[in-house]
Amino acid sequence: MKNLIQNINKAFDHRIRLGIMSVLMVNESADFNMLKELLGVTDGNLASHTKALENENYIMIEKQFIGKKPNTRYIATAVGKKAFQEHIEALEKLIQKS
Repeated sequence: MKNLIQNINKAFDHRIRLGIMSVLMVNESADFNMLKELLGVTDGNLASHTKALENENYIMIEKQFIGKKPNTRYIATAVGKKAFQEHIEALEKLIQKS
Protein backbone atom coordinates (compact mmCIF):
# COMPACT_ATOMS: atom_id res chain seq x y z
CA MET A 1 0.00 0.00 0.00
CA LYS A 2 2.92 2.37 0.63
CA ASN A 3 3.75 2.41 -3.07
CA LEU A 4 0.23 3.60 -3.83
CA ILE A 5 0.57 6.69 -1.67
CA GLN A 6 4.23 7.61 -2.16
CA ASN A 7 3.43 10.20 -4.87
CA ILE A 8 0.61 11.84 -2.94
CA ASN A 9 1.98 15.32 -2.35
CA LYS A 10 1.49 16.83 1.10
CA ALA A 11 1.48 20.34 -0.43
CA PHE A 12 -1.88 19.55 -2.05
CA ASP A 13 -3.52 17.97 1.02
CA HIS A 14 -5.59 21.03 1.82
CA ARG A 15 -8.73 21.60 -0.25
CA ILE A 16 -7.88 25.24 -0.92
CA ARG A 17 -4.45 24.37 -2.34
CA LEU A 18 -6.02 21.59 -4.36
CA GLY A 19 -8.53 24.12 -5.69
CA ILE A 20 -5.88 26.73 -6.52
CA MET A 21 -3.83 24.23 -8.49
CA SER A 22 -6.91 22.83 -10.24
CA VAL A 23 -7.85 26.31 -11.45
CA LEU A 24 -4.29 27.07 -12.56
CA MET A 25 -3.95 23.78 -14.45
CA VAL A 26 -6.78 24.75 -16.82
CA ASN A 27 -6.13 28.50 -16.98
CA GLU A 28 -2.96 30.31 -18.01
CA SER A 29 -3.33 32.43 -14.88
CA ALA A 30 -5.87 33.55 -12.32
CA ASP A 31 -6.06 36.74 -10.31
CA PHE A 32 -6.77 37.05 -6.61
CA ASN A 33 -10.45 37.94 -6.98
CA MET A 34 -11.09 35.12 -9.44
CA LEU A 35 -9.60 32.52 -7.09
CA LYS A 36 -11.34 34.03 -4.08
CA GLU A 37 -14.72 33.88 -5.81
CA LEU A 38 -14.28 30.42 -7.35
CA LEU A 39 -13.06 28.84 -4.11
CA GLY A 40 -15.27 30.79 -1.71
CA VAL A 41 -12.44 31.66 0.67
CA THR A 42 -11.41 34.68 2.69
CA ASP A 43 -8.57 37.02 1.71
CA GLY A 44 -6.37 35.68 4.50
CA ASN A 45 -6.98 32.02 3.66
CA LEU A 46 -6.21 32.56 0.00
CA ALA A 47 -3.08 34.58 0.77
CA SER A 48 -1.67 31.97 3.15
CA HIS A 49 -2.32 29.05 0.81
CA THR A 50 -0.91 30.81 -2.25
CA LYS A 51 2.18 31.72 -0.20
CA ALA A 52 2.61 28.05 0.77
CA LEU A 53 2.43 27.00 -2.88
CA GLU A 54 4.85 29.78 -3.84
CA ASN A 55 7.30 28.58 -1.18
CA GLU A 56 7.27 25.15 -2.87
CA ASN A 57 7.90 26.85 -6.26
CA TYR A 58 4.58 25.42 -7.52
CA ILE A 59 3.16 28.83 -8.42
CA MET A 60 4.49 32.27 -9.34
CA ILE A 61 2.89 35.39 -7.93
CA GLU A 62 2.95 38.55 -10.05
CA LYS A 63 1.88 41.85 -8.56
CA GLN A 64 1.13 44.84 -10.76
CA PHE A 65 -1.10 47.86 -10.97
CA ILE A 66 -3.97 48.17 -13.42
CA GLY A 67 -4.61 51.86 -13.46
CA LYS A 68 -4.34 52.73 -9.78
CA LYS A 69 -5.63 49.37 -8.52
CA PRO A 70 -3.28 46.63 -7.37
CA ASN A 71 -3.68 43.28 -9.14
CA THR A 72 -2.18 39.98 -8.03
CA ARG A 73 -1.94 37.20 -10.59
CA TYR A 74 -1.02 33.56 -10.02
CA ILE A 75 0.58 31.21 -12.55
CA ALA A 76 1.40 27.52 -12.11
CA THR A 77 5.10 26.82 -12.71
CA ALA A 78 6.33 23.87 -14.77
CA VAL A 79 7.48 22.25 -11.51
CA GLY A 80 4.05 22.86 -9.98
CA LYS A 81 2.19 21.42 -12.96
CA LYS A 82 4.36 18.29 -12.92
CA ALA A 83 3.96 17.82 -9.16
CA PHE A 84 0.19 18.32 -9.35
CA GLN A 85 -0.15 15.90 -12.26
CA GLU A 86 1.81 13.27 -10.30
CA HIS A 87 -0.42 13.91 -7.29
CA ILE A 88 -3.60 13.41 -9.34
CA GLU A 89 -2.19 10.26 -10.95
CA ALA A 90 -1.33 8.86 -7.51
CA LEU A 91 -4.87 9.55 -6.30
CA GLU A 92 -6.32 7.84 -9.39
CA LYS A 93 -4.14 4.76 -8.83
CA LEU A 94 -5.20 4.63 -5.20
CA ILE A 95 -8.88 4.81 -6.16
CA GLN A 96 -8.48 2.09 -8.81
CA LYS A 97 -6.71 -0.27 -6.37
CA SER A 98 -9.23 0.23 -3.56
